[in-house]
This record gives sequence, structure tokens and C-alpha cells, in this order.
Amino acid sequence: MARLQEYYKNTVVGELKEKFGYGSIMEVPRITKITLNMGVGEAIGDKKILEHAVGDMTKIAGQKPVITKARKAIAGFKIVKVIRSAAWLLAR
Repeated sequence: MARLQEYYKNTVVGELKEKFGYGSIMEVPRITKITLNMGVGEAIGDKKILEHAVGDMTKIAGQKPVITKARKAIAGFKIVKVIRSAAWLLAR
């Protein structure tokens, strides 16, 4: 079990139940998923920046993120469709 989920079940659930006067543990809101998203616009010029961002997200979540490409080409921002510019991760 993830550290955040353990902390939530052991500490936060009891505090929420006490604060809001819930009668049962099942009334307390649950965490179903956490989404991490990082846009790395500087990766257009240097590919190592994206690699460092992926490394940081891997350390935070313990999972490797998905690297995404630009959906549209925008000339004003020097973005081409084939450039990888973001990373995201879904932790359940």
C-alpha cells in the first residue's frame, strides 16, 4: 500500500470523521486516484530537460510517467507535432 494511502487511512479518516461528525467510516470521502502532470516547454531546445522531469516524477510516484507529444503545431510558440513536451502519470 502506498504511503499516502496509509497515512490517509490511519490519520486523516479519523480526523475527518471527528471534525464533520460522520457516523460511519464509509461516509468519509475516499481517494480513488491521483494524477500528476508536468508540462515541460523548455524541452523544445534541450531533450535532457524532459529526461530530468521524467526522473523527478518517477521518484515522486514510484511509477514511470507517459511522455506525450504536442497535439497541434503552433508556430508562435515554436511547437511542432513530433516534439515531446509533457509527461503525465495516473496513480491509483
